[in-house]
Amino acid sequence: MLQPKQKRTSKMKKQILYLVFLSFFVATSYAQLRQNFYQNTCPNVESIVRSAVAKKFQQTFVTAPGTLRLFFHDCFVRGCDASVFLSNPNAERDHHDDLSLAGDGFDTVIKAKAAVDRNPNCRNKVSCADILALATRDVVALTGGPSYKVELGRRDGRISTRKSVQHKLPHADFTLDQLNKMFASHGLSQTDMIALSGAHTLGFSHCDQFSKRIYTKTGIDRTLNTKYALQLRQMCPVNVDPRIAINMDPTTPQTFDNVYYQNLQQGKGLFSSDQILYTDTRSRRTVNLFASNNNAFNQAFVAAITKLGRVGVLTGNLGEIRRDCSRVN
Repeated sequence: MLQPKQKRTSKMKKQILYLVFLSFFVATSYAQLRQNFYQNTCPNVESIVRSAVAKKFQQTFVTAPGTLRLFFHDCFVRGCDASVFLSNPNAERDHHDDLSLAGDGFDTVIKAKAAVDRNPNCRNKVSCADILALATRDVVALTGGPSYKVELGRRDGRISTRKSVQHKLPHADFTLDQLNKMFASHGLSQTDMIALSGAHTLGFSHCDQFSKRIYTKTGIDRTLNTKYALQLRQMCPVNVDPRIAINMDPTTPQTFDNVYYQNLQQGKGLFSSDQILYTDTRSRRTVNLFASNNNAFNQAFVAAITKLGRVGVLTGNLGEIRRDCSRVN
């Protein structure tokens, strides 16, 4: 019979073995990703997707933040496998954390997939997960951000459940420790997390996500710029329709740039999980770097989103190529 100390040692060994296996599995999976994955099957896939995304972007700006946020939500739940697209009575997209995902993000990928499949050489050969990764790169570039090489070769997942979303996505009131813990669970560092948070330079949120910061028992959240808070109160009065949209970046909301970090220096982070990146001294230095150096931010963002694109990927025979992104073949 094992003694308590022996039991703890045995448990620790099992945990270490699990972590070693997990690290090996993750490394093996993303090692199969490569930039020229479709060179022999659909060599024009990137230009086809880019054209379709640009056309959608011309129709509505929401294409950009909608697609970018969709990629993040997909990768953080079950990995980058396009499972967020699957439609069923108990799907990921029906979880309350995903209900605010913009329909234009889904539509961007669906239209890009249709454009790819219209090419006889490409039909049913390119995964929805890869199209989402490419479309994400393209909307970043279309809004003034960096263009970068995208690793390809993901397969599409077959499973999508509402339950799988629970506790998998960061919330607007997260602390730095909570953010770091969640991102670290996907192999992402604090610097990666801060760089990816810079995606909040685009898009919008809703009043109910930050109302507690502008209507506290003592008035206004002390970390929030007072003038900015009063402007938010005008746009989000008490009992306002919670669907009212407010720009995440009050300065350059339609440009992918480092102004998001400059806003944090001025107390203009919309979420407390944004502002904490500056108020917490452990992350402030990185915020200051990105605020003063757009190139440093762009480089860090490219590195971080490339790592994000490797999270939980399915390769080889582990997944499939969906003919329709919304359902399993």
